[in-house]
Amino acid sequence: MPALSDPRPSNRAERPRREIEVRKLSGRPPVRSTKRSGRPPVRSTKRSGRPPARTTPSRYGGSPVPAQNTHGERLQRTLARAGLGSRRAVEDLIRQGRVRVGGEVASLGRRVDPWTDHITVDDIPIPVHPDLRYLALNKPAGVTTTARDPHAERTVAMLIPPGPRVFPVGRLDRPSEGLLLLTNDGDLAHRLQHPRFGVDREYLVEVKGIVPKRAVSQLLKGVDLADGPARALKARPTGRSRGRTSLAMVMREGRKREIRRMLGALGFPVLRLVRVRIGPVRLGSLPPGRTRTLTAQEVSELYRESRLSRARPGGRGTDSDSPSHS
Repeated sequence: MPALSDPRPSNRAERPRREIEVRKLSGRPPVRSTKRSGRPPVRSTKRSGRPPARTTPSRYGGSPVPAQNTHGERLQRTLARAGLGSRRAVEDLIRQGRVRVGGEVASLGRRVDPWTDHITVDDIPIPVHPDLRYLALNKPAGVTTTARDPHAERTVAMLIPPGPRVFPVGRLDRPSEGLLLLTNDGDLAHRLQHPRFGVDREYLVEVKGIVPKRAVSQLLKGVDLADGPARALKARPTGRSRGRTSLAMVMREGRKREIRRMLGALGFPVLRLVRVRIGPVRLGSLPPGRTRTLTAQEVSELYRESRLSRARPGGRGTDSDSPSHS
């Protein structure tokens, strides 16, 4: 009687051939089943000996968030890019415990997310968002302080270097000159323009006529204008010659053409007006029509004076509802 043949492959070399035939019939490769676990395998961390990631409650509620960001960039790199100094100088700040991230003292090598993390140095907020931009412009006379105006021959937009779009912080009227800040940090722009936050501005003014002491005292006490009394925080003469007087004035409120109207009401028409300071930022030797980027210290001081705690692009700043200063 002939022996019955075994239907299974006689050797292991024939098994791959059967698998190939099965693949041809199904049209797709076999898929490894995960029915037992119902989810892909998770790599164990027992061998590494590392403790599980520490979490802290979210500031905005909801589930806890990791205490440290493992996917961002190193803190010292973020601060160096923000202009706080070299990598070595920034590392010294971190070692001294002067840097905080989200209210916690940071350690060297910590990773942060510049788009979302709140970083301070000596309790002063540091704007590290990559899209933020802060410029100082020396506006020449005859240039309109607006980002766009089809009827203006020259606007400040023509003087701004390429980059993320920025807006003027307040205004200088067309005949006025001097320091103008431009930024896309809307919340900071709003606070710099609002008198409630107490950021003052300094001007050098040349008027026609010899201004007596009683007129200077009147500037400090207040001058009645059509929209209410206005006064200078400081006012002093800096020179008199050829029937003209130079004055240094510090203002806070910033109503439309305020200085020109105050001096005009006292009988001294303004011949020239130059803004030389906004808070901690000074015009210095910046040539007319040129811009420069604010230093990290200047931006931090603006935040401190305006009592702002966080930086973000956009916000409330626009170039359409700002008062025309001076």
